[in-house]
Amino acid sequence: MKILERAYKFRIYPNKEQEILIQKTFGCTRFVHNHYLAKCIELYEKDKSSLSYNACSTDLTGLKKEIAWLQEVDSTALQSSLRDLDSAYQNFFRRVKQGEGKVGFPKFKSKHNHRKSYKSKMSISIRDKAVKLPKLGLVECRVSKQVEGRILKRDSFSESFRQILCVAMLHRCRD
Repeated sequence: MKILERAYKFRIYPNKEQEILIQKTFGCTRFVHNHYLAKCIELYEKDKSSLSYNACSTDLTGLKKEIAWLQEVDSTALQSSLRDLDSAYQNFFRRVKQGEGKVGFPKFKSKHNHRKSYKSKMSISIRDKAVKLPKLGLVECRVSKQVEGRILKRDSFSESFRQILCVAMLHRCRD
């Protein structure tokens, strides 16, 4: 028996309310990324220190109490945005320390970038002709292959330029 990891992409067809919530999630993850990147830059310029993921995550709880619209979206999407920012920041300093040639500092996310995405780490499940996503509920989709096995990783993302919304999953199955 062999354990395989496979990725699936399903095109989803959200209704108007779900599409609005997806767009709000894109905006909130972009806001969180840019807010904490600005804080990291400011802190580094002030006293050459940096914010860790845990410090940003703790601060995010307070920020969600101050800004009500951050509570409307999936909280794991916001946490994933922080984790991605932290890994980008850590990779930047690791590359500088190792003296690699082309070193890219983490960039602010733009509203005008056509490739918008977010990750969701909570329960995503595939039904007959729908996928269950956090905060969105059941979203109609086209299931081209039956998913079997245990789900290891769940990502939901979108390429809004082409209006293609997809869900990708990795799972283990035995052949």
